[in-house]
Amino acid sequence: MDDTLMLLTAAVVALLVGLAAGWAVQAAAARRKLTREQSFFGLPDGSECVLVTHRDNATAHWSIPRHDALALLGLAGVIESCGAHPEVAPHDTGLQGFGARTEFCVGDPTAHRRLGAHVANLLPGVSVHPGDESGAGRGTFTIGGTAYRMEPGAVEYVLLARLTAGEGERPVFLAAGQRPVTHRAAVRHLVRNRGALARKYRSGGQFCLLLKVVNSQAYGPDVVELVADVTKAALSPAAAKGHRAAA
Repeated sequence: MDDTLMLLTAAVVALLVGLAAGWAVQAAAARRKLTREQSFFGLPDGSECVLVTHRDNATAHWSIPRHDALALLGLAGVIESCGAHPEVAPHDTGLQGFGARTEFCVGDPTAHRRLGAHVANLLPGVSVHPGDESGAGRGTFTIGGTAYRMEPGAVEYVLLARLTAGEGERPVFLAAGQRPVTHRAAVRHLVRNRGALARKYRSGGQFCLLLKVVNSQAYGPDVVELVADVTKAALSPAAAKGHRAAA
């Protein structure tokens, strides 16, 4: 009986030790994941960030367009998990320079004042066509000599970028798209793939990805393809020249 009791006690102790070790390993992995995400987004505990978006001109009071609002909701979960505090600001409100706090800038660079300035200053190899008098060609990206024109509802493009510049060390994230649905698609891509992006580019890495939203008329922001990592071309001032159209 004593031997049986000792065996049962040893088994219980071993089980408890195993459970404690497993919990410790999982907790350590969760802490590493959170630390990596906080570093990637520039959002340590208690930090502040700003989300800059369009105004909805269809209403008398300031409100956020539907797709942009849904994009910001997608970012809200990440910001909360990092323990940071967000501020939402319209694009045409005077804001401080960048780098002091993480910034998420979401919208159409031809209409979003701050986003347009970021693209011009931080991505000199990207040009965004403002459109002619009839609006034709509006939003077309030219990168590395290739023009990316949208076919509304069928093929639309969006740039997703993480850039580090300015007076501080906090990154600026850009979701610069040709239509509102593409902004949401880019943010969704960022949130879903944040682990892989953090591992690939790490806390100090800059990137600019060209994404294609396919058949948004039927699928909304759900079907997204990575066209290319255009970081090198986008950061090169001479890369925007050219007129070759994308296939």
